Amino acid sequence: MTNLVIPEPKKTLIPVHGSDEFFPVRRVYCIGRNYAAHTIEMGFDPDKEPPFFFQKNTDNIDTSGQFPYPPESSDVHYELELVVALNKGGSNIKEEDAYDHIYGFGIGLDMTRRDLQGVCKKMGRPWEIGKAFERSAPMGSLTPMSEVGKMESGSIKLQVNDEVRQDGDLDMMIWKIPEQIAILSKFYDISAGDLIMTGTPAGVGPIVKGDKLIGTIDGLQTLNVEVV
Repeated sequence: MTNLVIPEPKKTLIPVHGSDEFFPVRRVYCIGRNYAAHTIEMGFDPDKEPPFFFQKNTDNIDTSGQFPYPPESSDVHYELELVVALNKGGSNIKEEDAYDHIYGFGIGLDMTRRDLQGVCKKMGRPWEIGKAFERSAPMGSLTPMSEVGKMESGSIKLQVNDEVRQDGDLDMMIWKIPEQIAILSKFYDISAGDLIMTGTPAGVGPIVKGDKLIGTIDGLQTLNVEVV
């Protein structure tokens, strides 16, 4: 038995829908500006930009259904995303082999302190303070790929207080799921337990305390989040 000098940090686990099983999380990768309309609304040209990734921290994930409005920000935005959960990894994975590495899928929100992110962009600094803060990745349960297929298309929609704010389709991704896995594996040794948040459609915007967010993707369990 290893003698630890402090208590072992709590592991991040995501429930698997319809079972008593859980998915242990190792890393969280996020692809930026992966839907053309969202890229345009953020002021960029989707035809000229190669893919890029950033990370959230594992313990940013929260499955409680509540999102506490974070400190030091007055402009927090929602970004609804399909989450891909990996069951094995490697390096230099070929696109045609990518789906062999997927355990399943879920729905997540990439909550963003947009004002702080904007400061980072202007100053050429990393985005972590705007992206990787406490409970900034609300998520629902995962569904195995064996039950829902490859999720190459299907509605992705977010309602805020019963008003539809984001409404797109998974086939609108610029960089498809196999491409994301192949590209990531060129730069990282990806592994079982890794998550990929695959980008958000157009319509991102601010939230306030009391808002109720409902995220849906065809075939997956609905994500319900209240801003508190």
